[in-house]
Parts: sequence; C-alpha cells; structure tokens
Amino acid sequence: MKLVGIVGWSGSGKTTLIEALLPVLIGRGFTVSTMKHTHHRVDLDQPGKDTFRHRQAGATDVVMVSECRWTIMHEVRDSEPPTPERIAARLTPVDIVLVEGFKSLGHDKVEVYRAGVGKPPLYPSDAHIVAVASDAPLPALTRRQLDLNAVGSVADYIVSHWQLGGR
Repeated sequence: MKLVGIVGWSGSGKTTLIEALLPVLIGRGFTVSTMKHTHHRVDLDQPGKDTFRHRQAGATDVVMVSECRWTIMHEVRDSEPPTPERIAARLTPVDIVLVEGFKSLGHDKVEVYRAGVGKPPLYPSDAHIVAVASDAPLPALTRRQLDLNAVGSVADYIVSHWQLGGR
C-alpha cells in the first residue's frame, strides 16, 4: 500500500481534492482507501451508548457492526500515538491510501494551497512536500506545481511519483 499524503490548511480544499481523486484513481483500476486525521477531539461515540459503555469499561477495540458497514474504535490509552503507517497496517490491503492531514509527519505529501485562505504555504519548511496543487501559479516554487482544478493531472502525478505502475 502506498500512503499518499494530502496536506494543507483548513479550508484549502484537501477533502474536495480527495473526493475528486477517488473516482479518477478507481476508474484507472486502483483500489483506494482514505484516512482522515483531525486535530479536533472528535469522538465518534456518544455517552450512554453501548459502545461507549464498552470502552469505558476497558475494551481496547470496540467493533460496531450494521448491515451497511462496520467500524473499529480503538482506544489509544497508553499506547503510542497513531501514525498513518500504524493505522494502514490494520486496513484491508489496497493500492493507495489517500491520507488527509498528518501534515507534520515525514511521509511524502502533496500540499493543497490556495492563497485566498490567507495562510502561508507549508512547502518551504517541509521537505516531504513533493508537489503543490494550487489554484494559481506560485512563483519560485522549487517543487512540482499541479493545477488544483486538473484532477486528472494530479492523479497522473500521484501514479508516477508513488510508482503505482500503469493502469
């Protein structure tokens, strides 16, 4: 599995890019999963629910199952913090895992940059950003620039850089 990082500031369009990349990459024959990191203390569970009670009672993993889908909630208690590599090891094997976020970690990433967000680009201080997908030209860019609105070209770059083979 190849971990393809997609990073950028909040509001830059990371989720929108991933949403557009999924059908393109899948249409080319790749199997794709996604991973979303959040810095917010998001809790998928609700106090009083059975799964919440299981976790509170000490379960390490709680699996919630319906006819439509299932999910595993893993408590990080005293273990090491989750990394994309550790989480990916628990996924069903696929060709590509699009990893949204984890911008401070050391895996290859594509930055989504929009000047209109009002934040500085991340690439000058992160050697792991291998390309920048932007909605406007970036002068003096020392990385590969991708047109954020040309999703097929972004997919081409991902296939090439991550050496995914021709499909």
